Amino acid sequence: MSESPRPPGDEALRAAVIGACRELARRGLVHGTAGNVAVRRDSEHFFVSPTGMAYDALEPADVPLMDLQARWFGRCRPSSEWRMHRDILRGFADVGAIVHTHSREATALACTGRGIPPFHYMVAVAGGADIRCAPYRTFGTQALSDVAIEALQGRRACLLANHGILALGRDLEAAVALADEVENLAAQYRAACTLGDVRLLDAAEMSRVIEKFRSYGRQDASDPELLFGAERP
Repeated sequence: MSESPRPPGDEALRAAVIGACRELARRGLVHGTAGNVAVRRDSEHFFVSPTGMAYDALEPADVPLMDLQARWFGRCRPSSEWRMHRDILRGFADVGAIVHTHSREATALACTGRGIPPFHYMVAVAGGADIRCAPYRTFGTQALSDVAIEALQGRRACLLANHGILALGRDLEAAVALADEVENLAAQYRAACTLGDVRLLDAAEMSRVIEKFRSYGRQDASDPELLFGAERP
């Protein structure tokens, strides 16, 4: 395909895709060329990692651009999972980036067909009271994208049965961080299951936690019992 026009920022976005791929490898969330990432460029286009290329060898020009009509531009073909990326970016206007990995703990859990229930309050970091597991569909197909979209309703992450995970974010940094957290939660849940019956938090508590997460980590968050000292003692 031919190159599309390059507005300012394209090279930075291509570099960010490469940086996210390498960060996933550094954190142990991907092995070899498994997994892929995408970042929104504008309302009609996104950059996605290329198919079958070693992350440490990627150059910015290797990162293809796609539009929401499935046209791609560049010298390298897009990831085989481009449908999932396209459909998520088309259906979730507040999502700016997507990470798909085959990380060990989350993938092992997905191979049992189970999601992550509310065994720990941090499950709410994915936007809801649990992290669902989408049913198995062949990789790279529209059928897989369809079940993933369903599992992501009201969520920022889901497992894909016998496959891996998806994590969404406002940007690549947030999406990578969420993928890492889902992997950690999967490992904790597996460990808890080996010890016997796992205590789950009820719906009312998870609702409270979800509400608290709306301001979690914000410097301007309100806490009437927390007083600011204008000067150091």
